[in-house]
Amino acid sequence: MKVKPETSVGMIDPSLLLRPEKVYDDKPVTAFRDYSVDDEDPIKQRVRRTYYTMHTHTTVDFVKGKMEKWLKFNHFKSTIKDALIRLNELVDESDPDTDLPNIVHAFQTAERIRQDYPEEDWFQLTGLIHDLGKVMAFYGEPQWCVVGDTFPVGCKWGPSIVYGDDSFKDNPDTYNPKYNTEYGMYEPQCGIEQLMMSWGHDEYLYRVLVHNKSSLPKEALYMIRYHSFYPWHAGGDYQHLITEKDNYIKEAVLKFNQYDLYTKSAGIPDIEALWPYYESLIDKYIPGELEW
Repeated sequence: MKVKPETSVGMIDPSLLLRPEKVYDDKPVTAFRDYSVDDEDPIKQRVRRTYYTMHTHTTVDFVKGKMEKWLKFNHFKSTIKDALIRLNELVDESDPDTDLPNIVHAFQTAERIRQDYPEEDWFQLTGLIHDLGKVMAFYGEPQWCVVGDTFPVGCKWGPSIVYGDDSFKDNPDTYNPKYNTEYGMYEPQCGIEQLMMSWGHDEYLYRVLVHNKSSLPKEALYMIRYHSFYPWHAGGDYQHLITEKDNYIKEAVLKFNQYDLYTKSAGIPDIEALWPYYESLIDKYIPGELEW
């Protein structure tokens, strides 16, 4: 039975608000807040709650359950354009007066990429659609398993996971000897694509694009699938599980993330004027009605 979608959903993506990794130390304080506990800051409180809830419930069995639910692709059918327009109905409860609508961020990201890579239309389209997996929030998924940083399940939690030194204390996999060792259920240097990632909008959109036979290049799919895997590409964790090929994936993700993270202060694009160009890219790489 298909679930009836909600009309609007509160949404704040902590991945884009707070970044603790050293590689972002030279960024302006207005770009990212720190992860220190501050009972007077409602955004910090909300982000901390999001991660603690995520880290309590995200187990191997939980991820398997979400894959069983979502990878049937039977929740709704929609074109990419309609899904983007729908994504704009996500309401950011943190500060709706100052935070830009999701669709503005999507077009800002795409246009910044277009400015620097005018010949790489697939890259521009990737910037436009990268957050589309968040449509899960309209179908009953809580925020904590839609947004935020991702990480592998089934092995010891990486040291760079935000709040991870305390936030996993109520997660049963923390105490499961099958999953709480350095390698857990994986083989050494098994490769990033063999890891079972925490469930979120990255993995879901990647799976939707593969299922619907998108012709986007693999580089685009890597950007989408791993752009929130900060403990790896920013924190340097999980080196014992990755291969040389994964360095190519990391380069793709880092190439993309500079546009995802630093577009919030850019000018507001004329979305209506831009639609014809981006619709042509959608028709080229991801045409028609998709199964979600």
